[in-house]
Amino acid sequence: MSHQNNQHNLPEAWVSIPTEAEHRAQLPPGAPGGNYDFGYLPAMGRLQAKHKAIAPLFGALYRQVMFGPGALDRQEREMVAAVAATAQDCRY
Repeated sequence: MSHQNNQHNLPEAWVSIPTEAEHRAQLPPGAPGGNYDFGYLPAMGRLQAKHKAIAPLFGALYRQVMFGPGALDRQEREMVAAVAATAQDCRY
């Protein structure tokens, strides 16, 4: 199954992830697709839902990067994440 980035028709990830429609079809009726309502289901959430073994590792990495000790405060870390995601044409 090949998933494409809509803007540049490039592969979205090197691992298989469900499309938004495929992911929504697997959710119970009325269940949210994630913790936040972005108006779409981000690829990272769909990746974690599909690959249960790596989901906890991504969660641990996120918590360390965003909340662990470091020189940047939370707002600065969010800004770095947003800029990095934008540079990669990722909807953050």
